[in-house]
Order: sequence, then structure tokens, then C-alpha cells
Amino acid sequence: MPDVHTLARPHTRGEDADPDHDRGPGAAELLDFARRTAADAALVATLPLDPEGRTWIRLDGPGGSEAWLIGWPPGTGTGWHDHGGSRGAFATAAGELTEQSLAVRLPTEGWKTLELADGVDRERRLRDGLGRAFGPHHVHQVLNLSEDTHAVSVHAYYPPLPLMRRYSRTGPVLRLEEVERPEVWT
Repeated sequence: MPDVHTLARPHTRGEDADPDHDRGPGAAELLDFARRTAADAALVATLPLDPEGRTWIRLDGPGGSEAWLIGWPPGTGTGWHDHGGSRGAFATAAGELTEQSLAVRLPTEGWKTLELADGVDRERRLRDGLGRAFGPHHVHQVLNLSEDTHAVSVHAYYPPLPLMRRYSRTGPVLRLEEVERPEVWT
């Protein structure tokens, strides 16, 4: 029996509303924090940059949120993932990042492979000071496409990440590969 489901309906505004997450900072507050923190040149300068892989420092975010200052060597990225139901935001402090995202709400359980419909792909470029907020069902990958420049960004999530689901993608087919728990990142 094939384990492929087709998602045909693009995501629309308002679908990320989640009554279970009414407490704590909202996406706009997380984005404001990420932008203000990204503008803190002294803090950004404390991040050690490694030419071989991403580096990070954990930060205290607003209202009990989890936050990270992340360094991105040229050519690195996250791969496709979600944030385990947390809402979030990120802002670029240096360089430029590209976010590729899906404008569709994925089911959280009961599937291993999905065939994505046409028109669900989105892409945006975020250079110094630019950021974006997202709801609890956001699936994306973040990339530093530069061949020679490090990028640095600030990310914040509420509630703190309970897990991250990692996906692989071949054309329109998205496959759930693994579920990571917080102990992997600390």
C-alpha cells in the first residue's frame, strides 16, 4: 500500500492560529526580538564563525521563548524541517539568507511521504536587518547561498522547541526522515 498523500490546497492566512499557544509571546513579538537582537553588533561579534559548519549561541528570548544566534558558512543550510508546533521568527544580522517554504499546512502525524501540489513553494531572501515570523505549522529550509560570505541570524521560538521534524524532498515529494529532540541541539 503506497504511503503517498497529495496536498492540494495552498495555505491561507489565519490557518496558523492555534488556541493552545495563546500564552507567551506572539510571532510579532518574536520577530521584534529577533530584529533588535540582530542589530546588536556587539552581541553578533561574540559568535565564533567556523568555515566548516554552523555555529550557535543560545540566548534568552522574550516571555520564556527559546532563541539562538546562528552563524552560517557559505553554502550551508538547514534542510527541510518544521518546529514541532512552535511559532517563531528569525532575522538576518549579517550577510543574506534564503528561505524556501511551503504554503501548505502539513498533517502532523499519520504520514511518511506526501506529494505536494503545484503552487505551494515560496522563496524569500533576507539580508541584514530583514526577518520573518511564522506560525506553528511552518515548514521551510534556510540557506546561505553565498559562495564566500558568512551569514549570521537570530531565531526565536515559543514555546521552546519540543522537537523538529526533518524532511527530504525530491521534486514534489516530501518525505519525513526523522524527529529530533532538544537534547541534540544543546
